[in-house]
Amino acid sequence: QVQLVESGGGLVQPGGSLRLSCAASGSIFSINNMAWYRQAPGKQREWVATETNSGYTDYADSVKGRFTISRDNAKNTMYLQMNSLKLEDTAVYYCKLSQRGSGYWGQGTQVTVSS
Repeated sequence: QVQLVESGGGLVQPGGSLRLSCAASGSIFSINNMAWYRQAPGKQREWVATETNSGYTDYADSVKGRFTISRDNAKNTMYLQMNSLKLEDTAVYYCKLSQRGSGYWGQGTQVTVSS
């Protein structure tokens, strides 16, 4: 019913930038929340950022001031602009759409920060 596909991951040097995209398709309602999560090996999946359909945004303390979440409702796509990347940002990044009490996940995209 709802499919999410992430893209834009890759290898980047510390201090560099990367832009992730998440394209949603299927039965998308007007009122929904979209979010980014990440998971490093041996660690729990953690919440990174959220944007509601009305434009409210929130960020985890670890990325605040460096990452920016945005969405294009006409395209049913959301983005995560990552600047000033650090080694600890290395993880698989997942997008999530929440609507009417249900959550949907993408397959994830790998982000590796290394010199």
